[in-house]
Amino acid sequence: MADTSIEWTDSTWNPVAGCTVITAGCTNCYAMRMAARLDAMGVKKYKGLTRKSGGRYVWTGRIRLDTDALTVPLSWKKPRKIFVNSMSDLFHEDVPSHFVARVWSVMSETPRHTYQILTKRPDRMRSVIKKEKLSTLSNVWLGASVESAAVLHRLNDLRKTPATVRFVSFEPLLGSVANADLAEIHWAIVGGESGPRARPMEEKWVEEIQLLCEEANTAFFFKQWGGRNKKASGRRYQGRTWDALPDLRI
Repeated sequence: MADTSIEWTDSTWNPVAGCTVITAGCTNCYAMRMAARLDAMGVKKYKGLTRKSGGRYVWTGRIRLDTDALTVPLSWKKPRKIFVNSMSDLFHEDVPSHFVARVWSVMSETPRHTYQILTKRPDRMRSVIKKEKLSTLSNVWLGASVESAAVLHRLNDLRKTPATVRFVSFEPLLGSVANADLAEIHWAIVGGESGPRARPMEEKWVEEIQLLCEEANTAFFFKQWGGRNKKASGRRYQGRTWDALPDLRI
């Protein structure tokens, strides 16, 4: 939990660790590699959360709640954008809804910060918010990961979830999502997969999303081309960087 190199946020906050592979976008998840590395370094929080399979590390499906981490944002006095659970999914089915409510309480107590919650389970996000009667907080952005057309339904679940800002992360973008409906989606992040097993992203797929953003008045943020060496491939698209953020006057 500290400053991060992720282009669209300032810091990460991980009150939950561990996850489960559920769709193609999870196959080469950077968090699995990082969790395995932290386990090897003796960080107890990540012990046993991954196992080696086919020459790489994958999630075991175990989830660990870190109650000590809950208060971390309270100590950050300077306002910052905070990516919630970069090493897990707050709405994993094994994260109790009452624990999500505790996370919500911390976010409510720290309006100086902007929290960005990204999930591959927006259906459960909507369910938990309803069950726990969680308030719609002006400093909390809710997002869904969509890697291909096969999971475009996540946008429908996200749209049905009350939020000040809704966003989608098309990362890793593994195929065309030209049929995506970005109505009521305020921000779109686009990025190719990175790492030793990275799958390629076609420029045409990026162009399709950019056009969809223009049509829906959705802010367009191009994160990276990805590949085995993401620094070498860079993050310039059409000769420039694209760092738009959602319009907070919405």
